[in-house]
Formats: sequence, C-alpha cells, structure tokens
Amino acid sequence: MKSLLKAISTRAPKNLAKEKIKAKTIVYRAKIAEFQKVFYAEQKYSLLIILQGIDASGKDGLVANVFSGLNPFGCNVAAFKSPTPEEAAHDFLWRIHNKTPGNGMIHIFNRSHYEDLLVPVVNKLMNKDQIDRRIHNINNFERLLEDNGTIILKFYLHISRAEQEQRLLERQTNPKKFWKHDDHDWSTREKWDAYMNAYETIFHNCNKPEWEIVPADQNWYKEYLVSKKVCETLEKLKLEYPKVEKTK
Repeated sequence: MKSLLKAISTRAPKNLAKEKIKAKTIVYRAKIAEFQKVFYAEQKYSLLIILQGIDASGKDGLVANVFSGLNPFGCNVAAFKSPTPEEAAHDFLWRIHNKTPGNGMIHIFNRSHYEDLLVPVVNKLMNKDQIDRRIHNINNFERLLEDNGTIILKFYLHISRAEQEQRLLERQTNPKKFWKHDDHDWSTREKWDAYMNAYETIFHNCNKPEWEIVPADQNWYKEYLVSKKVCETLEKLKLEYPKVEKTK
C-alpha cells in the first residue's frame, strides 16, 4: 500500500511569508462567520467538519483559532473519547450519529468515529473481517449523511514525530499547558508507526469524501489551510437568505 503521509511534508513551503498567510487566515475566518449566517438561515445544508490527528497535532487550538467567530446557535463541537458503558452497549456509530448536524448547523468533531477504527487496528483488538466491516459501515454512514444534505470535510493534521515530542514536553514545562499533560500520550507515542499505518489504511479505504492531509507542524499554516478549505466549500454553495413569501 503506497504511503500518502511520507509524500507530504509536515511543514509549510519555505517561500511562504508567514505574516501574509496569517492575514489571509483572518480574512477567511471573517468570511466563514458571514457565510454561517446565511447557512443557518437557509436551512438547506448541514456541514460536518472532522478533525483527526495524533496527540498534540493541534486539534483544540485549531477549533479555537479558526471557528471561534461562529455563532454558537449554529455551531457545535463534539469530542469523542473512550466509549462510556452505555455507548459501548450499542453499535459503535450510535454515539456518533446523535452528534451529526441538522439543517443549517455546522458541527465539528474533535476526533470522531475514526477513533473506533484506529484503536482496534493499532491495539489488534479485532480480526481483519471485523475491521473490514467497520470500514464498510463507516463508508455507508458517511454516504447516508451526504444523501441527506450533509457536507463532510475530513482533515488529518499531519504532524512530525519530532514536533510532537516538543509539544508533549512543553505540556510538562509550561504552566499554561499543564492541564493538557497526560502520561498516556507518551505510551501512545511509542506506537507511532502503528498509528501511521492505521491512518494509511483509513486514507485508502475511507476516502469518499476525500481526506485533506494538512501539514501541522506550524499552527499558522495549518489554520490557513483549514480556514481556506472551509471558506471555499461554503462559497461554492451559492448560499442565499430565504425570501419572504408574499401573502395574497
């Protein structure tokens, strides 16, 4: 299986001017906020933004820095960790489906149903037949959402192993980031290659809609790419405010 991640750098092109890119990101953020108003009013589509990435790839910061300008009435963020006993008693998509967006809503998944594929693959909790069935179920699930008017954007935050180590160490030395520290992140880091292989499996088997692999070593570039994609996606919808129907 050909590797997608090895072919893509985790950093921005060297010829990019950081301050100019950050200025463009501000413009995209403002446009997204304006588009959201019409998106919410039109009630024609829903938007699901999926963020995946290894620990310290910057999912939380991305949500805060790109989507903080959205009106909370039309936006929701859901984070998926280990299933609760109630969730584990149902099919693995049960807890996910309940958090998908309705018409006019933008929902952001900080981790998603793909965790229920990653963890079993990395920790060898399922055989190939079981994994194949989960892949099949995920593809059908996303197709169902699209058939009902949900636009799905899937972003993988592509961070290097060296950058991840620096960020995990910073969580032990920077008082403002102590709250992010988790010893479990270091044990997960030891399975780096297994996680990368698992993500490659996802990219090759669950790629409709396609994954956007986002270089994530530099936050300013990561935020620019995601905001640009979201903005362009909303712009293509040709959104319009509903017109008042005249009464006779």
